[in-house]
Amino acid sequence: MTPVEATVAYLGTPEALKSLERDPYWPKWDSPWWHMTLLWELGLARRIPKTAAQAMVKAVDKYPKFFPKTLAELPPGADPHRDIACHCALGTMFQVLTACGLDVDRELPWVRPWFLKYQLPDGGLNCDEAAYTKPVPKSSPLSTLPPLEAVLFCTRRAFTPAEEAFLDRGADYLLAHRLVRAASGAGQVIDEAWLKLTFPRYYDYDLLRGLRYLAAWSKARGKTVPGSAVRESLDALASRYPDGALLVERAGWSLARTLTVTPDGVWGKADHAADFPLLAAAGRVGAPAPALAAHWAEVAAHFGLS
Repeated sequence: MTPVEATVAYLGTPEALKSLERDPYWPKWDSPWWHMTLLWELGLARRIPKTAAQAMVKAVDKYPKFFPKTLAELPPGADPHRDIACHCALGTMFQVLTACGLDVDRELPWVRPWFLKYQLPDGGLNCDEAAYTKPVPKSSPLSTLPPLEAVLFCTRRAFTPAEEAFLDRGADYLLAHRLVRAASGAGQVIDEAWLKLTFPRYYDYDLLRGLRYLAAWSKARGKTVPGSAVRESLDALASRYPDGALLVERAGWSLARTLTVTPDGVWGKADHAADFPLLAAAGRVGAPAPALAAHWAEVAAHFGLS
């Protein structure tokens, strides 16, 4: 059985459905959420069993329909780690379920308005609730890209004015940061890791992910991307991969901690998130990354590099 076949088979088991009923997201990385997301990132979402997709819808729909900005806003008895949806998670699963063939706006009608509601003044979002209570809140690219992608790539009709504004402000956020740099001061690189390509991304960020959004946004909205904002990133990837055959340069997922559950249902923290065969194979540093290569081809074509 290949790693893909093993993941597909697992998602069809009672064990997977029980895991989703217990928690849609945790533990990393070997619960159904991550198997489904990796299949989607590999372009194999249609292989996700319908039973798993529908079970995921039901599990996600149990989340509170708002993002608490303080612990005092939590529903009684809620676990602040497990019982709250975050922006990056919802943006990711919106895309996964859409790729499975589901009408997510019908199944989970509260999710799309969530993205627009929690956009910050700088154009992004932040899964750290403390950001929303600061005098000058700042966004995070990791929290921002999945919601932006969900609206941009999963809208099968004309964008509403509110969605257009959401997408445009998100693009402005990336442009102001030149994808990877601070928007003020000396404009230093915010996180050196973002200069290296990671796969699977899950909710992680790198310069190609930002470039892909800007290229697709530019095409969809008829907007021009200033060369000064993207030239550095374009040149970096073009010089590293003149043949367009991108490789995994960073396994961001390999460093994660997680919440895990004992057989008797007690949740606790673990220092290392478990992997699974498909993740270990697709996410190996130095491995070919055809999904990323396809994204780079889109970007290069849009910006006239191919």
